[in-house]
Amino acid sequence: MFPLGKGEYSRQAHVALPEGTFEDEHGREGFYGRVSHLYHTHPPTGWTRIEGPLKPRAINCLTLPGAEVLRKDDPFGEAVTFLFNSDLALKAVRPAGPMPYYMRNADGDDVYFIHKGAGNLETDYGPLNYERGDYLVIPRGTTYRFTPASNEPDQFYLLIESFSEIKIPVKERGMLGVGAQYDMGVVETPSPEPAEAGDLAGSKTGPQGEPEWEVRIKREGEYTSVFYPFNPLDVVGWKGDLCPIKLNIRDYRPVMSHRVHLPPSVHTTFLANNFVICSFVPRPFEADPEAMRVPFFHRNIDYDEVLFYHDGNFFSRHGIDAGMVTWHPQGIHHGPHPKAIGAVKNKVETDEYAVMLDTRYPLHLTEAGKAAEWPEYHMSWSL
Repeated sequence: MFPLGKGEYSRQAHVALPEGTFEDEHGREGFYGRVSHLYHTHPPTGWTRIEGPLKPRAINCLTLPGAEVLRKDDPFGEAVTFLFNSDLALKAVRPAGPMPYYMRNADGDDVYFIHKGAGNLETDYGPLNYERGDYLVIPRGTTYRFTPASNEPDQFYLLIESFSEIKIPVKERGMLGVGAQYDMGVVETPSPEPAEAGDLAGSKTGPQGEPEWEVRIKREGEYTSVFYPFNPLDVVGWKGDLCPIKLNIRDYRPVMSHRVHLPPSVHTTFLANNFVICSFVPRPFEADPEAMRVPFFHRNIDYDEVLFYHDGNFFSRHGIDAGMVTWHPQGIHHGPHPKAIGAVKNKVETDEYAVMLDTRYPLHLTEAGKAAEWPEYHMSWSL
């Protein structure tokens, strides 16, 4: 009869581990399916070497090579893809100036996370000012244009292109209530501006000074330019339940328990087909002296796990700085760095902001991603 218990084990997962053991969670369907906990006498990440492609990886997004220039008059620049599968693509965007055109993605929803910088996002629903830490969710088919702030030249955005609709996990909160994690009252939506108030809406020329406005449409990875003799953002009103939204990671309020360490899935911020986007923000450590205070070892056999480190002190990883990504593929263990286990004993709360993705199907590293990789990351647990 299940669940079974054999040998030495903890009656409560992540609490009061048998002396000298390391708990290893072997689960299905992320953290939602059947699960067993194995109690090792050595950390599961204590390998001496790995031969073959399956290994934890780290990528410094700030050193990714620049994208191929598609057009000389584009200071905003093309996004650089570094990880992808059939459900999504992870990209780095480093704009040096405003888009000289309007963009429309017919391939998927765009989720921009503003790691550095600020500016104004023009959409056909209206404008949204953005700043560091903002998620900007732009539904497929929305016409939009970025104008980065000229007084903040150091701009860097993480772009998650989703080939399915991005949704807010309201129903999934269940007993927690609809105000958990973040209330919809903190989510901002755009409102149309009068023509004379907009950056270009009331002008006689487009962004390049020409008497026309260009909309670049991406479909199946290729671009088509459609030109208008008027500004296409001429909407004076809208109604409905589909529009761009803005949520700052500072407004995310984590779910936590003072007596047991919870899995990262409780931090789900947005949902899509076959992947989730989660937010890690500062929270109190578990107060129960028997409870684990660091992420437990797990092999997460059905999902790849990606973390983009935004700000703070990343206690659970060694050698990781803001702007870096760690990628832990399905099948191989990951968990806390050995130094993290002791480092948290005298701390009362975490101090980190990060964006996490769990993907149902394996991700693939591009040549650009390989060029910015920390090759020895998989050996960092022995340091």
